[in-house]
Order: sequence, then structure tokens, then C-alpha cells
Amino acid sequence: MFYTPRMSTVKSRRDQFSEATRAALLDAATRRFAELGYAGTSLEDVAGDIRATRGAVYHHFSSKRALFEAVFARQETKAVDLAAKAGKRGTNAWESALLALAAFLDQCCDPVHSRIVWQEGPLALGWACWIEEEQKYAYGMVEHFVRALLDSGELAPIPLTTTTQLAFGMLGAAGQALAGQPADEQERIKAEYYEVMGRMLEGLRAR
Repeated sequence: MFYTPRMSTVKSRRDQFSEATRAALLDAATRRFAELGYAGTSLEDVAGDIRATRGAVYHHFSSKRALFEAVFARQETKAVDLAAKAGKRGTNAWESALLALAAFLDQCCDPVHSRIVWQEGPLALGWACWIEEEQKYAYGMVEHFVRALLDSGELAPIPLTTTTQLAFGMLGAAGQALAGQPADEQERIKAEYYEVMGRMLEGLRAR
């Protein structure tokens, strides 16, 4: 009579433990990749950081690359979410785009995000795969804001795809330029990219 509910509870606790272990592995791997890079990080060290076995790592991730991909995805998702949330604070499409741009550039200055996404990403994933991953996470967000600017009439009629690709490329250039720079240099570079990209958008504005 009570057997099935009890088994359900046991399974639920097992699932919760598994999810907690996975999250702990991601946190430990994030610290390792950010401090030591992809090459300097081993699965044994990540497991040791949370007092788990190597088998526990392989239960969740098939390889070091798979673990890095999960860490990379979490960083990218966080950056896109922060930019999207910043954009929602705008009172119109123009203000939303500029707020999202500022939030994206701020995230590029975060040392953990900068090291994992912009420095270690191309090395761990390979250039072609890294570009694909960047497009998977960030391209849609860029297209959303460009489309909003066009639909609102803030931008003069221009091709959506071409404009999105150019904006996406400039954001990537900004991220790479900011990666690994000292804090004072990051502030200067960030301000310059924000100003230049803002001016370029202004040049495309409907008159």
C-alpha cells in the first residue's frame, strides 16, 4: 500500500542528489577553467574539489570537453539572460538596445566569463565549433534587438540578416578585445566599443 509512494520519494531524493552533484561539478570546473585554463584542468582535480570520484564526473560528463561545454553553455546563457533583462528596462527599442549592449560589454569584463568564453573557448572547442556555439547563444539575442529597432522605425529600412551579422561580429570583436585585459584597460576599451557601436547605430537611424 505504501510501497509506491516510498519508492517515488527515494527516487526524488536520488535525483536531487544527482542534480546537486552536477551543479557542484560545474561550479568546481568553472573555477578551475577560469584560473588554470582548459589545458591546466583535469577531471581528477575537479572531482577532488568536491570530494567526488572520477566515476561521479563521468556519470554526468563523458569527457573533459563535455564538462567544458557545459560550463561554457552556462556562462553564455547567463550573459544572454543578463543582456535580455537589461534590455527589458528600456522604455523604447532604442534605449533597450543600448542597455543590452552595455550589459553585454559589462559581462565581457567579468574575469570568469572572459577567460572561459573568449580565451579558453576557441582553444578547447576549436575555432569553427566555438563560432557555432557563439551563434547558438548570442545570435538570436542580437537579431531580436535589431528586429525591434527595425519594427519600431528607429532604424531606416535595412536588411535584417546583414545588419544582425555585422552587429554580432562587432560584439565578438569587443569580447575578444576585452578578454584578459587589466581592469583599467577594460574600462577604456569597453567605453570605446560602446561609443563606436552607438555611433554606428545612430548613423543607421531613421531620419
